[in-house]
Amino acid sequence: MESGEKTHLLKAERGILKSLSRSYQSENSLLDETVAVADYPDAIVSGEYESLGTSDSSSATQSTRTLGTFQGVFAPVSLSMLSSILFLRVGYIVGNAGLLEAFLQYGIAYSILISTVLSICAIATNGAVEGGGVYFMISRTLGMEFGGSIGILFWFANIVSSALYLAACTEGLIGNFGPKGSLTTFLPSSRWWNFAYSSLFNSINLFVCLIGSKLFGKTSALILSVVMICTVVTTASFFVNLDFHEDFVYNSTQDCIPPTDNISLPNCTKTAQGTFMGFMAASPEYISDTFEANLDPKFEFDCSDPMAEVNFFTVFGVLFSGVTGIMSGANMSGELLSPGKNIPRGTLAACFFTFTIFIVLSVLTALTCNPAMLMHDCMYLSNFSVWPPIVAIGVLLATFSASLNNLIGASRVLEAVAKDVLFGHILSFFTKGTIKDNPISSILVTWCLVEMFLLMGSLNSIAQLSSVLFLMSYAAVNLACLGLDLASAPNFRPSFKYFSWHTSLVGLLGTTIMMFFVSPLFSAVALLLCLSLIFALNFISPIRKPNWGSISQALLFHQVRKYLLLLDPRKAHVKFWRPQILLLVSNPRTCCSLIDFVNALKKGGLYVIGHVYTERLQDSEDDPCVVKNDHWLSLIDHLKIKAFVELTMASTLREGIQHLVRISGIGAMKPNTIILGYLDERFHGDDFNSPYSPFATRQFEGIFPELKRKPTQTHEDTRPQEKMNKSEYVGIICDVLKMQKNICLSRHFSLLDKGTLFRTDRQSIFGTRVKKKLYLDVWLVDFFSPFETDISDTTSLFLLQLACIVHMVPRWKKLTLRVFITVRDHRSSLHNQEEMLKNMLELLRVEAESHVLNWTPESTELSTDPHVQLSNEYLSSACETVRRRSQDTAVSFLYLPRPPKIETDYVFYLDALTALTQNWPPTLLVRGVSPVTSITL
Repeated sequence: MESGEKTHLLKAERGILKSLSRSYQSENSLLDETVAVADYPDAIVSGEYESLGTSDSSSATQSTRTLGTFQGVFAPVSLSMLSSILFLRVGYIVGNAGLLEAFLQYGIAYSILISTVLSICAIATNGAVEGGGVYFMISRTLGMEFGGSIGILFWFANIVSSALYLAACTEGLIGNFGPKGSLTTFLPSSRWWNFAYSSLFNSINLFVCLIGSKLFGKTSALILSVVMICTVVTTASFFVNLDFHEDFVYNSTQDCIPPTDNISLPNCTKTAQGTFMGFMAASPEYISDTFEANLDPKFEFDCSDPMAEVNFFTVFGVLFSGVTGIMSGANMSGELLSPGKNIPRGTLAACFFTFTIFIVLSVLTALTCNPAMLMHDCMYLSNFSVWPPIVAIGVLLATFSASLNNLIGASRVLEAVAKDVLFGHILSFFTKGTIKDNPISSILVTWCLVEMFLLMGSLNSIAQLSSVLFLMSYAAVNLACLGLDLASAPNFRPSFKYFSWHTSLVGLLGTTIMMFFVSPLFSAVALLLCLSLIFALNFISPIRKPNWGSISQALLFHQVRKYLLLLDPRKAHVKFWRPQILLLVSNPRTCCSLIDFVNALKKGGLYVIGHVYTERLQDSEDDPCVVKNDHWLSLIDHLKIKAFVELTMASTLREGIQHLVRISGIGAMKPNTIILGYLDERFHGDDFNSPYSPFATRQFEGIFPELKRKPTQTHEDTRPQEKMNKSEYVGIICDVLKMQKNICLSRHFSLLDKGTLFRTDRQSIFGTRVKKKLYLDVWLVDFFSPFETDISDTTSLFLLQLACIVHMVPRWKKLTLRVFITVRDHRSSLHNQEEMLKNMLELLRVEAESHVLNWTPESTELSTDPHVQLSNEYLSSACETVRRRSQDTAVSFLYLPRPPKIETDYVFYLDALTALTQNWPPTLLVRGVSPVTSITL
């Protein structure tokens, strides 16, 4: 294919990617307006096609992405991993831990590293990786809160690691040029002199960073080449014909007798002799004896800090802190040509390369150097090198370049966190101080913090803190990859295939366990800081949070689906029944109190808010159920309730409600109780616009229909024209009962003011404050046929169950539960019914006051047939009977009479209910169709 055709094809592909980007951006604009085209496929385009120069934008991107696999990943990772271990701590590790345990420690460290690298590679090859490296991967996978907190800790980890390598560089400087230097002795050495040397190196780092990281990227390959020459020369030194001996005099508190008043402290000075023999000078017996002496662990002496405790985990902490550089390449993701390819190839190659060097050097050391030299002389390699300055060059270059790389990486992480505006405007300063893509302000702050950590002192003192912070960062990477794999998300299909959830789990467990073994104190502090940052991000972060997608949602979906399949409705038992409620809402402006009350009624069950749009889809330009869904979800957030939303379209309300009742929920989690607002002619107030409403807000202006009163309407007896008539409303009740769902009708809940409901005092006539007692009333009375009401039937038990559920809610528990029944005017009947009620309440474990009323209806023509017309006098009398006893009632639960079977009786049925409940407190009219409670264990 000709080059012109290739260019044309790549332009076409780039156009497709851009269109996908615009589609992706438009679909998510309602959730996150901060998503930019450059955050999605253009990064891929710039990485794959920049060499063709297809557009100006790709040329601009090309100018910021100049590093390949070797320069951008392999070289910095190798330098970071070789820096403080290769020339300074191999002897310390082998001398104290012994060769066998050293192999074990290398195996543990590299198992953690390789499994983490596999996770990094999987995430890095699953999409475009922008600046920020590992922070970018974690935040875009685990979500804003977790990603932001790990990002800050990873920034600190790079700062501490930079200080660690500077301390190692200073140690190499003093070991070669200090008072006991192997080359010369012209440099003074003390705590503050060492700090000054480290600060000088740190200032050189600052100068290089201010010039730009590209200088380091271009020179990293050269530095690595020089370090490898030093390594080859040092390795060759093991084979020279040299017999070297060195005496060490040191103080030890072991075997010393504590001083008393009469006994002085004895001399605790000890001596040791270190020896080295090259293979050409050593006899087989010497090599065998030295190798055997170096096999077993000793844990006696720290060559850099004689007073420091040495054990398996302190040695491991030093080892692991030196090999934490696997993130160095990922930190430079913003400068890499193709991060998805560069990071896996460069990081894995560097890991195997450095592991081979450490194993070879450890074996050669164990064969030629006795343990005394290894434990007491950190610069032991300089003693027998064929050219001693080569070790000094290797130490200084490797550690200095590693510290510079960490300083650059830390500044890039801080810049990425600041650009994401996770902490509001607290970090906005770092986004402004950028010159030619170089984050000057981030570099300066990071440099200052490195200076602070240099005050910790020696290399081994900083190593534990560095290890803990990196282990936590690695654990987050493994957790992210493990979650992605377990969630089985279709879009998780990385091009890197050599990983699985097993490797991620090994990395997660290994990092977490070793973190606490290395330093329980630092680990606890780091975890506490991480949790604090997660908590803070929920309050400090901007109101309009970025929507990057959180793995928690994918995992929840994956697990919930599994459990829903296990939740078999055929295995349900009445003992574990709970209400699963579908609340049908016409306009949330008029029923916020009801929505809030039903939230207390659900008792951990399913709560669905349903709404019907009476339109035809073919007549609408867009589906209103899709367009309005986010507004309803915002309503749930505003009311602070735990509910789902179900919206549907239908030509009539009755048909739409049938759809919602049938299809709401999933599996065994489907509504069993339907709640309807009451169809009356009252004008309901606007909860959003009323200054006295606890739900007042301007958030939904223009979203939900505003309430407008006609000039002829009064506040009490009229309201805007209803969308359904009385006959259709009662028909809906009958439909719900036919579908075997419990039905509840809510009336007067606009009077329920939770702002004043739970006040426990009121003013007496004498001006003093007295305790106010409020009630939840349950009327086990079918007022359409009161003498035929069975207080143990399904509806009565359902009434008691709902009232008990509300009474279990902490705030509602302050109210007193009362149960009312009625009997004819006979003393024996009164006593029997009272005993029956008390026994039933006791069996059902219901703590309530029982009230039995003598019932003498004013209408002697009252019939038990619900279809026979009830007199107005009877309804008024019954209404007044309840109203007199409800002066201090918060909510009443009333037995809903069975609706008539003949459609012509629907209107009278509703009119009778309206007359019966006129001027009552908030009332829930209830009818049950299935058992809901049991007296058995």
